[in-house]
Amino acid sequence: MEYKALSVSELNSYIKNKIADDDNLNNILVKGEISNFKHHYTGHMYFTLKDDNSLIKCIMFKSYTYNLKFVPKDGVSVLAFGTVSVFERDGVYQLYCKAMQEDGMGSLYKAYEELKNKLEKEGLFSKEHKKTLPVMPKIIGVLTSNTGSVIKDIINVSTRRNPNVYIRLYPVPVQGEGAGVKIAEAIKVMNEKKLADVLILARGGGSLEDLWPFNEEVVARAIYESDIPIVSAVGHETDFSISDFVADLRAPTPSAAAEIVVPNIVDIEQNLNTYNIRLKNALRKKVEIMRMRYEKCMKSRVYTDPLKIINDNYVKLDMLIKSMTNSITNKLQLSKTQAIKNFSKLDALSPLKTLSRGYSIIEKDNKIVKKVEDLRKDDIVNLRLQNGEKQAKIL
Repeated sequence: MEYKALSVSELNSYIKNKIADDDNLNNILVKGEISNFKHHYTGHMYFTLKDDNSLIKCIMFKSYTYNLKFVPKDGVSVLAFGTVSVFERDGVYQLYCKAMQEDGMGSLYKAYEELKNKLEKEGLFSKEHKKTLPVMPKIIGVLTSNTGSVIKDIINVSTRRNPNVYIRLYPVPVQGEGAGVKIAEAIKVMNEKKLADVLILARGGGSLEDLWPFNEEVVARAIYESDIPIVSAVGHETDFSISDFVADLRAPTPSAAAEIVVPNIVDIEQNLNTYNIRLKNALRKKVEIMRMRYEKCMKSRVYTDPLKIINDNYVKLDMLIKSMTNSITNKLQLSKTQAIKNFSKLDALSPLKTLSRGYSIIEKDNKIVKKVEDLRKDDIVNLRLQNGEKQAKIL
């Protein structure tokens, strides 16, 4: 058996994709002790989490470090929440931390996992229930804060792709106590009043606590019950909330959600022009084919000499009649000749013919006598001769 060799890059890429497809590794909580901690000048944090038997490399990007409520250092026992992925260049898997605090945090992640498992069993994540996004939506409903860069990014991307699209903002709090209820109410209002063709539920990145409203059951059920298709764009690309699983489609960022929902009018115009050209070419080709068929038909003998077929058939009919007449005449002649032969044979075999040559027939009891043994003395017999019959007695 021959084995196809993989390059190191292909192998690392394959392993990275395998790990990325594992939902259990996308949002995971790891407990361990910090070692080899380095706070890079870029703001990123590099460290290792270890226990008595193993260790794992970790990285926390600058955008997440602002939410830390303690100063990480070697020897501190922590709970780190994040995503496991592979750094392809070095072929090393590591934990990309999104949130971290000193040991004792765990309640939020536990609640997250419990609710996720519960809703998944109820079928709220099923693909069968997910709705298809409209191809050309006229009104895009956006549920997010009316301040900040999220709504600006969505407006900029949407209007750049299609200036005719209408953005309808329904301001909602995206973090803090009571935010989940407000978001659920906004989804219901948008559905009841049919205020949009598609909804974008958006928020920028943040810690697990900041994103928690999008992990609440009331929001998940409101998304599931929505008749309007919903795109969830919560946090950064590596952030996964329960609203992402329930929504009809997940976008890695709010800007990406706008690109997904709003079709590029330039692309549509190019497609229409392409279809128009194809239609014209197809129509031109169809007309050319029909013209060729017409010309071929007009050159046919049916049009150039329509009576020729009829005249040819007349000739064929005359020939058939003549052939049939000859066949009948020949058949009658053969039958007549055969009949004469049969009459001659019958005449030669006729008893009357035999009698004319001087022979006679003896009959007894209306039966022809063939043997002498059939006659007795004094039997009365009938003699049949050429010109009559006579009775005789056997002496």
